[in-house]
Amino acid sequence: MIRFSLLGSGSSGNAILIASPTGKILVDNGLSLRKLQERAAGLHMDVSDLKAVFVTHEHMDHVNGIGVLARRFDAPVFMTAGTYENLPEGVGKIPRLELFDPGDTINVDGLEVTSFSVSHDAADPVNYVVRSGGVQLGLAGDLGHASHLVKNRLAGSHGLVLESNYCPDMLKKGSYPYAVQQRIRGNRGHLSNADMCGLLAGLVHDALRLVVLVHISEENNTRRLAHDMAARVIENHPARVFVARQDRATRLFEIAG
Repeated sequence: MIRFSLLGSGSSGNAILIASPTGKILVDNGLSLRKLQERAAGLHMDVSDLKAVFVTHEHMDHVNGIGVLARRFDAPVFMTAGTYENLPEGVGKIPRLELFDPGDTINVDGLEVTSFSVSHDAADPVNYVVRSGGVQLGLAGDLGHASHLVKNRLAGSHGLVLESNYCPDMLKKGSYPYAVQQRIRGNRGHLSNADMCGLLAGLVHDALRLVVLVHISEENNTRRLAHDMAARVIENHPARVFVARQDRATRLFEIAG
């Protein structure tokens, strides 16, 4: 069994709290310590006993709060060497830094965390698959292209956290400069709603129970549009679709085998 919540999702700060019956980890923390604690407390969860923090890449909305968190609670922080070498100075010292290579699997108190490389405009970005007790949670956020590796790693997941960042028409008609639009649309940018649907269509299987859409642009997308497109992909399937928000935590989801 795995329980998890998106404590924040988007440019305002990203953090995913993941728990098994024996351990608790965090993937990324772009939130202040106060905000992180408040959102976790709203779910009757505590972050002071985290067993580890895993980082996907060095962008501020993913790492802004990892230094303070690591120093306050002495939690080990796992990331690639490329991510570490490009951390913003403001992150500060990380007392218990653990470096790994993309593709490595790390076991933390009953949680098996496997990293895999993704295509994004960062130094050495990864995403993760988390397993516990025969249950698999697959994470795919901040990537511009769903490669064969991404699809292979996510295959068989009981729960999926998938980026659905933008609607191409809204992006084209919006206020973003052309260069920024190109970055978002590029292979090292973000997944569109249609990209998400293509990825999801290849991952649907009988044991899939939950899909959570993340990193929804507030200007170039709508939560309803992303939700409805995903729902059409899994129509007549028992899996549920939820959309994470930037300004609050999701409910505490639970997936079991």
